[in-house]
Amino acid sequence: MTVWSVIGSGVAGLAVASELVSRGAKVQVFDPGGPPGPHGCSWWAGGMLAPWCEFENAEEPVLRLGRQALDWWAARTQVERRGTLVVANPRDLPDLRRFARRTDGFNEVNQPEIFDLEPELSGFHKGLYFAEEAHLDPRQALRDLSRDLQAQGVVFHKKLAPARLDCAIDCRGLHAREVLHDLRGVKGEMLVIRCPDVVLTRPVRLLHPRMPLYIVPRGDGVFMLGATMIESEDSSRITARSMLELLSAAYALNPAFGEAEVLEIGVDLRPAFPDNLPRVRRLGRTIYANGLYRHGYLLAPALAQGVADLALENKHSELVDEDRA
Repeated sequence: MTVWSVIGSGVAGLAVASELVSRGAKVQVFDPGGPPGPHGCSWWAGGMLAPWCEFENAEEPVLRLGRQALDWWAARTQVERRGTLVVANPRDLPDLRRFARRTDGFNEVNQPEIFDLEPELSGFHKGLYFAEEAHLDPRQALRDLSRDLQAQGVVFHKKLAPARLDCAIDCRGLHAREVLHDLRGVKGEMLVIRCPDVVLTRPVRLLHPRMPLYIVPRGDGVFMLGATMIESEDSSRITARSMLELLSAAYALNPAFGEAEVLEIGVDLRPAFPDNLPRVRRLGRTIYANGLYRHGYLLAPALAQGVADLALENKHSELVDEDRA
C-alpha cells in the first residue's frame, strides 16, 4: 500500500494528513521540530473561522471555501459557534460602514443589542454581528489532530524527511521557498494576555484607523490579541509600535485591559503567494501545499481536500496551480 509522507506538522500538514487518512490512505509525518509548538507559525494563530469578515479584504474563494471549514473542524476538535462581533468607536463609524459594504452575512446591531451579546462592550453604539462565524483554540486543534492521527496509526518522525520520497507532500511553509520561488513571508505579531476582569464570549473586531484589532477569548480570562500584517521578513521580535498599538486598541475596547498581564508575545512569518491565496502544486514526485497567508485555519481544510483530490484521484481542484503543476 502506498505510504504518503507529509512534511511539516503545522496546520497545513496536519490537515492534509487528516484528510488523507479520512479517505483511507496510509500516512506518515516528518517534522524535525517535533509536535506542534511555538516553532510553528500556526501555533500563534487566532483560530477564527470567519469567512464573512475575512471577505472584507480578501478574494471570493476565501468566503466560499472558508465556509466549508466550520463543519470540517467541528468533526475534529471543539468549535465555538458564537459568531463574530465587529464594533467601532463613534469617530470610526465610516470604517464600520465601509466594512459592511465589503461583506455580507451580518446583522446590524445597536447599543442594547451589543450589550446583550457582550455586556463588557456597553460603550459602543453601532456594530455588525456575524452570527454564523465561529472560532477554535488553534493549539488545542493541533493537539487534537495529532492525537487522532496517531490513534489511527500515523507515525510521526521527529527528523528531517529523507531527500528522496516517492509520495511526498511538502507543507513546510516558508521553508519550501527554495522550490516555491514566488512565496513570501508576511510578518504577524500577537499578544496573549490575561485579564480576569473582562469576560467576552466570542471574537470581537475593533475597527481602528491605524491598526484594526481582533481579540479572541481563550477562557479563564485569557485572550489573544492580534494581529499585524507587515510586509517584512524579520521575525526576530515585535516592534514597540506594534505592541503599543495592540494594547492601545485593546484599552479602547475596554479600559480594564489596561491592567492585563502579558503572558506571551508571538512573532512569525505567514507564507503567502502574490495573490494571498493558497496553492497546490505537483513538481516531480512531490506535491506542495502552501500559501495559507492569514487564513491558516480557515482555508487549511480546502487546501487539504485539494491535496487529497490530486494525490488519490489525480483530480485538479481550483487550488491546484495548473500553470506550475
